[in-house]
Amino acid sequence: MDRIIDISLPQLLLAFILILTAQGASFVYRLGLNRDIWIGTIRTVSQLFLMGYALTFIFGARNLWLTLGIFVVMVFSAIFIIRGRVKEKQIPYEIPTFLTMLSSYFLTALFVSWVVIGTTPWWEPRYFIPTAGMVIGNSMSALAISIERLFSQMRQQRDVVEMKLCLGANYKEASLDIFKGAVKAGMIPSINAMMGVGLVFIPGMMSGQILAGTDPLIAIRYQIVVMFMLVGSTAISTITVMHIIRRRCFGQSEELILTQ
Repeated sequence: MDRIIDISLPQLLLAFILILTAQGASFVYRLGLNRDIWIGTIRTVSQLFLMGYALTFIFGARNLWLTLGIFVVMVFSAIFIIRGRVKEKQIPYEIPTFLTMLSSYFLTALFVSWVVIGTTPWWEPRYFIPTAGMVIGNSMSALAISIERLFSQMRQQRDVVEMKLCLGANYKEASLDIFKGAVKAGMIPSINAMMGVGLVFIPGMMSGQILAGTDPLIAIRYQIVVMFMLVGSTAISTITVMHIIRRRCFGQSEELILTQ
């Protein structure tokens, strides 16, 4: 195995030139992104270093409850990010979304780390936490897209939905097209990623493993598992959450309660 090249602090600071380039572009063209770029840079550096030290401790401790605790915190943080992107106040969607994410992501990470990869114990943090992190990060974005699409289309097509209800359709039939469109919108990014992986781009996990000295063929197998995992977890979580939230948009008598 080739020697892994370490990145020193001066080399890391050289990469900062790329941020300055983005800042310069925002300033010259008056994009108004300078503040966001600075905040994103600070958060990237601080959060990744914090995560690095935390993972070093967690991997060394190899404690079941600590591993599960980190997993719950990751999901809890994800629901807050979704809440920040989906500004919905009328329909309470946070708790069912959180519980769905918690259960579906756990089962997906468990299946991949324990059954597919074959780690022992099943909660081995070196495999379980990165696997769960990839599932949460990918599906979180898909859920935010789907939830936002569902609410917006329910409002835009309110007259159509109510007309179908008046003609005798139940809430599922009246909102079927909206439901399918919301699920599809959330799943398309993951499917598109499968279309271009290895041809248009090399995914982050595979690149990281190769840079760390892993045999490319081994890295490829891991990446295939990851791509399948992301599509599967996105489908499960998105469809489940859409079913729950769609039902909450209707009252006991299946009348549409989501107002403009």
